Amino acid sequence: MKKEITIHFKVIHHDRTSLLRGIIFLEEKQKPTLADYQQCLMDCGHQIVLIDKEHVIFKASKPGEDYLIHVLDEEENGLRDVIIENLAKNLLKTKF
Repeated sequence: MKKEITIHFKVIHHDRTSLLRGIIFLEEKQKPTLADYQQCLMDCGHQIVLIDKEHVIFKASKPGEDYLIHVLDEEENGLRDVIIENLAKNLLKTKF
């Protein structure tokens, strides 16, 4: 039987950060994989490339703008992670 899992992710632009949600459907007792997160973000309309497996950070782009997406762990949901935000800002300063 499939269950619905809500994932939370932080979209980090140059000038703002937004907390958003997506939904993944998985079998009971199954944990989301990087591929599940990637598919969910692509279904939400983001064109992404995985840049940090350990922290589950993707580089995303749309015409004229690059931004980062950080998938949050369940225990991190709603919490601001200043270290990750600073890391993301530093990554955005460099051209990929």
